[in-house]
Amino acid sequence: MTEVDVLSIDGNRKGGMELPGIFTESVRPELILRAVIAENTMRLQPQGHYPLAGMQTSATYYGAMNSYRTGRHMGIAIRPREKLGGGVQGRVRRIPSSVTGKRAHPHVVEKRIVERINREEYRRALESAVAATVSKETMKPLVVSNELESIKRTKDMIRAIRAVKLGGELDSVRPRTRKGLSRGSSRRGYSKRVLIVLSRECEAVRAARNIAGVDVCAVGRISANLLAPGGRPGRAAIWSEAAVSAVQGAIDRIRIGG
Repeated sequence: MTEVDVLSIDGNRKGGMELPGIFTESVRPELILRAVIAENTMRLQPQGHYPLAGMQTSATYYGAMNSYRTGRHMGIAIRPREKLGGGVQGRVRRIPSSVTGKRAHPHVVEKRIVERINREEYRRALESAVAATVSKETMKPLVVSNELESIKRTKDMIRAIRAVKLGGELDSVRPRTRKGLSRGSSRRGYSKRVLIVLSRECEAVRAARNIAGVDVCAVGRISANLLAPGGRPGRAAIWSEAAVSAVQGAIDRIRIGG
């Protein structure tokens, strides 16, 4: 097994630890992208329309060519119309082009919107995404001692991120102005550049979750979207020492969608 340096929250080397084999797995971008798509489709809201929408009306079609009230010589098509008193024809009904008519091509309730993925395939994708978080220079992950999980204040967390040489990622986050701020999360003004992975839910999660450009999670809640946003592997990540030791077991227990 490979040994990796463990840094303190001040950025100095504090010790070392054996690196789990998951960080040396091969990176497979196509598998990671498939897992990200599967995760995204799990959040979609199933859509459908009432099958009788626009059809519950008394409108009638008079089929005989020259029969009474067919509208034959009125310059419009013979269509289902409302029955009104005195032999008068009301508005056209039951066809998409009419006023208050039904939708031309409504959503199909049975449409498949979830892209399912095999559990073993999803686990392999997570392992590949974890391996992609290693530094391109050292080919090792950035590991910080468990002191990281005891941080309670946001300013202390920012100081620790800068101490481990990832402050440039925070400085490059600039809010987007005007209309982009009102759109979806992918256009919300900044991209999440740094991921912090901790071994458990602790006060450090609260300290880091409001920092612009930073995502934070416990290792048991890790996902393909967090490790590779948009299906693009290679995100800068800070791992606590305990999270590195627990990541393989956590991935073995994770199930997509629950």
